[in-house]
Amino acid sequence: MATTPLSLKARALKLLTAREHSRAELERKLTPHLQPGDDLEAVLDELTRRGFLDEARYVESVVHRRAARSGARLIRQELQAQGIAPEQMAAALDVLRDSELGRARDLWMRRYGGPPADGREAARQQRFLLSRGFSSDVVRQLVRWRGGQTSGSDETNDAIDPEQDLSDSMD
Repeated sequence: MATTPLSLKARALKLLTAREHSRAELERKLTPHLQPGDDLEAVLDELTRRGFLDEARYVESVVHRRAARSGARLIRQELQAQGIAPEQMAAALDVLRDSELGRARDLWMRRYGGPPADGREAARQQRFLLSRGFSSDVVRQLVRWRGGQTSGSDETNDAIDPEQDLSDSMD
């Protein structure tokens, strides 16, 4: 007994039940399954109209999944790669920037548990946080707070209180 192939709409709904998708991502995943006479745009328009496909909900989902492990820069790049317009992600990224230092500190403490022993270790920790998409200002503030001055620094050690809100200094 042969099975009938899934319709585009059924495939789309199956993908959307697993997790949120952007329109561009869903289009990319469904394109290989197009049959003669299929209208992918009409299917995606219907899913959007019925509320199954929602870009704002997708942005919220990505931010929720990634915020604890990633900085705003990396999340913005992921959203852009999935075809999300800048105006649709602006509000979510503003919220992420406000909490960037705290999220970086939490990730850093889970990963390393304490200040670096020397300049080489400090550089390694900074590279890790930068690779996760945290801003260089946040990384510098965090490492200076925990590890003191970096090697060769002539700056005074203006240590940061971990409870201090730094959202104003990140602009």
